[in-house]
Amino acid sequence: MSTATPSAFAHITPNWFAAAMGTGIVSVAAASLQNEVAALHVVADLFWFLAAAILIALIGAFAAHWITHRDLALAYLRSPAMFPFYGAVAMALVTVGSATGVTGANYLGHSAAVTISITLWVLGTTLGLCTYVVMMVRLVRDAGMATAMPFWLMPVVPPMVSATTGAAVTTHLTEGALRTSVLVFCYVMFALALSAALIIATAVARQFADNRARGVDAIPFNAIPSLWIPLGVIGQSIGAANLLADAARHAVAADTADALHTFGLVYGTVVGALGVVAFIAVTTVTIRALRGGLSFSLGWWSFTFPIGACAVGANAFGIATGSQLILAVAAALLLALIPIWATVAARTVNSIRSGALPAPA
Repeated sequence: MSTATPSAFAHITPNWFAAAMGTGIVSVAAASLQNEVAALHVVADLFWFLAAAILIALIGAFAAHWITHRDLALAYLRSPAMFPFYGAVAMALVTVGSATGVTGANYLGHSAAVTISITLWVLGTTLGLCTYVVMMVRLVRDAGMATAMPFWLMPVVPPMVSATTGAAVTTHLTEGALRTSVLVFCYVMFALALSAALIIATAVARQFADNRARGVDAIPFNAIPSLWIPLGVIGQSIGAANLLADAARHAVAADTADALHTFGLVYGTVVGALGVVAFIAVTTVTIRALRGGLSFSLGWWSFTFPIGACAVGANAFGIATGSQLILAVAAALLLALIPIWATVAARTVNSIRSGALPAPA
């Protein structure tokens, strides 16, 4: 982007940050699975470098967008169709921060990696809570659930991602009140994100049913990639429930930690079963759409982060249960994600080179 003219920054919209999310989650998933699959530390390192580079480039481009096209940036911020993707900015910060905390120590040193990781977690969490509040206020104020779409989950999911990654943050904090407070805060974010996601997902399901009853497509054809977003919520929530339970052993009383562990197992079993059904259904719909000529867009990055989130969630649940089968599923999800990421990344680069992107949203 260094040779780009100022006009090239006109449409650097927040949904571009899905590329940093989708790249960073590969690193996070690979790092979490490196004990199960040899050489995954190389994958974790490579994708951390890529995710960090993408995030830095996007922050620069996004800043240029706001500086050189402030009116357009404000219009996108106020747009009901684009505002939800500010959640992608928050999740990109948290995800790359998480990857830095796990992988970056090998290159930056432990202290620097932890400092950067916690800083990005705080920034991403703060922004994510802001997008959450604004989205919920808009839903209440405008009573607009009748037109709910899967991408509406984007601004309310960040607290769940912060909860999942917050488990690792607690390990870097001094034992005592601070560590316990952050753990409790993560569980609060888990509950907030889950409740909002259930409300929106229910509205989306109702909207799809109404569309079918009227004889129209349940979802616009070009919006099919957004069907993967709820799977990201499922994967992240399973990961949060079990990773936070593990972190609780070092922050709360043993009986409380045991209760949280049991909750993680029950939640993972119930929601994981739902996730398997949803994953199969969404995969089937997506394959049909691709065969039907689904054209490339930035929305294709929705294929990446949710699969990575499911891999992270399955790995956390597999460790909690001691199930080698679930751990194998987590590894399979990651191995499937890598070529999907490569395809989406290549299509994105080609679109930038051809001038098709950035484009008006």
